Amino acid sequence: VGCDRSKNLVDICGEKHFQAFVCDALSVPIRSGSCDACISIAVIHHFSTAERRLAAIRELARLLRPGGTALIYVWAMEQEYKNQKSKYLKEKNGSKNKDKEMNSGTGQRPLSDQGPDNSSQDSAWSDQLLKDLKDESCGAKTVADFRLPVHTNRTSFHSQDLLVPWHLKGGTKKKEESVDTVLVPDGSKTSQELSPVFHRYYHVFCEGELEAVCRSLDCVRVQKSYYDQGNWCVILEKL
Repeated sequence: VGCDRSKNLVDICGEKHFQAFVCDALSVPIRSGSCDACISIAVIHHFSTAERRLAAIRELARLLRPGGTALIYVWAMEQEYKNQKSKYLKEKNGSKNKDKEMNSGTGQRPLSDQGPDNSSQDSAWSDQLLKDLKDESCGAKTVADFRLPVHTNRTSFHSQDLLVPWHLKGGTKKKEESVDTVLVPDGSKTSQELSPVFHRYYHVFCEGELEAVCRSLDCVRVQKSYYDQGNWCVILEKL
């Protein structure tokens, strides 16, 4: 059984004859101790506070029966680990759309530098969001001017808390294709003119951070913690 915040994604699951429903990851309408296993892939890094990220993991643990296991994946700050670049960085060179800015090494820019496509609502939203963020920089540079930086696609991360542009494609694609999040490099005038740009919040995790959050819960035991292609991953067991 699957669940997601997006009704459109849940509808696609239904079309493919999978069982899924719309819900909030902080409050899943399934009774406690009823699941043999749970997976949370690329979800928890979208919560903007340490308290909410912990609450999301606690909710996963609540669903598990004693002895049940959970697998969690979150995006890693370290996109180059043990001298190996992640798939995310490697795909930069293989992209058909080689924008100059992709290769400039600028990393992230403040939201205010994004140009005329941004509305004052974007800036106000990022200011409000940042008020809830704690200093979890683990060596990353501090966000300047109290604004969240906007990530440049296929580059290393320079801040743990950032916005990733999501360029919404036109309505010509098939319904199934809407599952994919297609990131077009910042500064691509063509893409910005053809489709609206949304900014998704991410908190990218440093090495050991996800494991430490999980170990703060008394009801679970960390079975395994590892790195996988630009993600930090943990397998938990319900006690």
